[in-house]
Amino acid sequence: MNRQALIALAAGILFGAGLAVSGMADPTRVRAFLDVAGKWDPTLAFVMVGAIIPMTIAWRIKAKIAKPLVAPRFDLPGTTRLDAKLLGGAVIFGIGWGVVGLCPGPAIADLAIHPRPALLFVSAMLAGMAAYRGCRLVTAYLAAPAAAAETNSQ
Repeated sequence: MNRQALIALAAGILFGAGLAVSGMADPTRVRAFLDVAGKWDPTLAFVMVGAIIPMTIAWRIKAKIAKPLVAPRFDLPGTTRLDAKLLGGAVIFGIGWGVVGLCPGPAIADLAIHPRPALLFVSAMLAGMAAYRGCRLVTAYLAAPAAAAETNSQ
């Protein structure tokens, strides 16, 4: 196994352990955190605030080095624009998170902790991702003749 894969494995283990220890992999606790009008459980706010400290350190280190230790370049998003696609995705994500109490990271961790409900969620998540990809392919396919016709008319 190469160095990059070992670091990714170690990071994944650390992330999964952090989710399990903090309770962020527990859908009941997550739903209680999101229930600000009912029996609100603020404990996950401390986990999120606690994550800001190492991330701040990581961004400061990133600013001082030209490339990561085991990769040819930093893999950062190409845009910081807030558009309808991002906002719509955030709303859909938030609804799913609030209804189920899981998001992708904790769902993967829950495959080891609570396999049956997590497997159902992960399967549905993968189906949703596949449906989105399928819709994009169909849209691109349908748009291709129109774009070609427009190019030919110019």
